[in-house]
Amino acid sequence: MSDEEIIDVAPVDAAESDLSSKPPRKRMILIGAAVAVLLVGGGAGYYGYTKFAGGGHESASSEGGSGEGGSGEGGSASAKAGKSSYVEVPSMVVNLRGSDASARFLKLRVIIVAADESKADTVKEKLPVVLDSLQPFLRELRPEDLDGSAAVFRIKEEMLRRANQALGPGMVTDVLIQDLIQQ
Repeated sequence: MSDEEIIDVAPVDAAESDLSSKPPRKRMILIGAAVAVLLVGGGAGYYGYTKFAGGGHESASSEGGSGEGGSGEGGSASAKAGKSSYVEVPSMVVNLRGSDASARFLKLRVIIVAADESKADTVKEKLPVVLDSLQPFLRELRPEDLDGSAAVFRIKEEMLRRANQALGPGMVTDVLIQDLIQQ
């Protein structure tokens, strides 16, 4: 045998080399469409979060507003925040529903934000009705329902819905959770 071996290589067709170096056109279109769908879905999700969950900069500016008028939406939002009135709710302690025999409790202290000062008096007068609508919801919570950061948001939204249901639409604009302690 000789030191040099001859390797027979078949000639490669020019059409085959172009196909192997470039992905097919259909694959590129599908990948581009998938990327576009992800971008649109992500943008829509972010918009929905900032619009409905209050995660945007608009809610931060309306909370710290001085109540003075101004131009644009920020001025009207800060003026609206200045007119709202706060009604402190006495702290509540409820039993949590659990599958085991151990007793679990939830201590909760909230503040109800009335739409304006005249409605704050009505909220104070009907506070027992609001508490009566909140108690069944709070007693049906399980310890697992309080896990995670989204749990506080869900509890807050349900309490707001029940307060507006008890008092009438437009009476309560927000429910602020001061303390949420699980024992």
